Amino acid sequence: MRNDQQFFSRPAVEAGGRRWDWAVLPLMLALLVVIAYGASQMARPYRLGDALPLSLDPAYLPYYLLRTTLRMFAALAASLIFSCLFAVLAAKYRAAERVLVPLLDILQSIPILGFLSITVTGFIALFPGNLFGVECAAIFAIFTSQAWNMAFSLYQSLRTVPAELHEAARVFQLSGWQRFWRLELPFAMPGLLWNMMMSMSGGWFFVVASEAISVADQSIKLPGIGSYIALAIEAKNLAAIGWAIGAMLLGILLYDQLFFRPLVAWADKFRFEESGSEAVPSSWLLGWLRRTERIRALADWAVRQLERSLLWFRLPHDGTSIRARPRRAALPLQRAWDALVAAAVLLAIWRLVTFVHSEVGWHEVGHVAVLGLYTLTRVLVLITLAALVWVPVGVWIGMNPRWSGRLQAVAQFLAAFPANLMFPVAVVLIVHWHLNPNIWLSPLMVFGTQWYILFNVIAGASSVPTELRYAAQNLGVTGWLKWKRYLLPAVFPSFVTGAITASGGSWNASIVSEYVSWGSTTLQAEGLGQYIAHMTAIGDFPRIALGIGVMSVFVMGLNHLVWRRLYRLAEDRMHF
Repeated sequence: MRNDQQFFSRPAVEAGGRRWDWAVLPLMLALLVVIAYGASQMARPYRLGDALPLSLDPAYLPYYLLRTTLRMFAALAASLIFSCLFAVLAAKYRAAERVLVPLLDILQSIPILGFLSITVTGFIALFPGNLFGVECAAIFAIFTSQAWNMAFSLYQSLRTVPAELHEAARVFQLSGWQRFWRLELPFAMPGLLWNMMMSMSGGWFFVVASEAISVADQSIKLPGIGSYIALAIEAKNLAAIGWAIGAMLLGILLYDQLFFRPLVAWADKFRFEESGSEAVPSSWLLGWLRRTERIRALADWAVRQLERSLLWFRLPHDGTSIRARPRRAALPLQRAWDALVAAAVLLAIWRLVTFVHSEVGWHEVGHVAVLGLYTLTRVLVLITLAALVWVPVGVWIGMNPRWSGRLQAVAQFLAAFPANLMFPVAVVLIVHWHLNPNIWLSPLMVFGTQWYILFNVIAGASSVPTELRYAAQNLGVTGWLKWKRYLLPAVFPSFVTGAITASGGSWNASIVSEYVSWGSTTLQAEGLGQYIAHMTAIGDFPRIALGIGVMSVFVMGLNHLVWRRLYRLAEDRMHF
């Protein structure tokens, strides 16, 4: 890992930095004005029942793009905070891990419609007479499509920090706060940034559902790209869908160039190993900002404040003190915690049995379980096919930094492409050729989630130690032996993280992929997603809860029996 703590290195700052200040100033002011305008529109007065204007005129698309982008970045900031808290607690505290990891499995299996139906009334009540309550509900829905992937990525990185770095942290007597900022977060930064990009794209995948909210028997469509797409699909307006795709592409290119590409170029210095290639990520904007004296001074001030906080939270003793010895957790406290968790599980099972007996019946449970097996089969087959395609592609991109930079925006756009826009093509082809919806609707499930595998494999391949690359070259390892002994073990931890999130996302996507509408035509594939979507359409809340509960059981079982075992294998055997 390179020892470079400055955001802007001083040699990069030219003597004429003040001239660059005057060049950047108008751009910064314009950006602030646009953000302030969008934020003011998100917090304007609103009463439930008022109509929000929405038009398919392409002239409104820049405004809709602004509103959607602000929601997504607000959700991304919340997701980053959540990921840090989750990863630290789950990676460092065994008792917390036993609760938080299964809880995250459950959360990622709950459909976005389920989160909206639970939270929207509460958010509106927090901000009465203001649109910001509805906006918070939409932001929270987007958060649920972003946070789980980032949390799993950071958790995996913290669990796989090399032992020699942990030993160095103990030698330098770093406190928990110092260890996080000086070791763990920098080590996880390259992979975390790729997963942040994937999370932004995942937000686009569910943006249609997050911007069309139903509450008190009323439908609220917030101005945005998602609601524009929903309106275009209702009107069967292919031209409007084309305009929406163009606006999405423009938005992704903008925030890739103005946000993610500078971050990726800056975070390259945090790699544990130098890249095996001379090509390193670059950003024209980062190079431009490095020439501005005031921006550099602001960045240096922020770094100094962080370094000051590292001194505040240092260890109160040295390494020779008896207080420096690792302390065992109190056995009675552990047993009390285990008893509390067991009691909570038993209470949940009792409430579940009572609910099933009184509301839906055991026959319905058996029927839903069979539907879950159908969807499980689709998920396993599709994840396997996606892995066969995207693992080799991800390894190639990750080990070629020059191509990685070129394909970054393309990968984000493909990952962001909403499955809703594929509905017209799918419906027309299936109806025209009289195809079986149970088979040909299935690819829509993995259309937006396969990219979790690609992005994580890219992050893992780009972090392969240089000496390992040279060793493989010197030994002349080629063909399947190269994949078996070198490439697959190198990216295996990252692949497992991507597969976990892709699997959970596929279960979630089954709700919109097994129940597809285009105009007056509706196609259904037998499965758990179709069951939940159908019950949501008719408003049968007990069966909606049953479907979500069974989906959570399937996701947790798959994660525990398959992905967690692979995860432990990655931790035990795949370290370099």
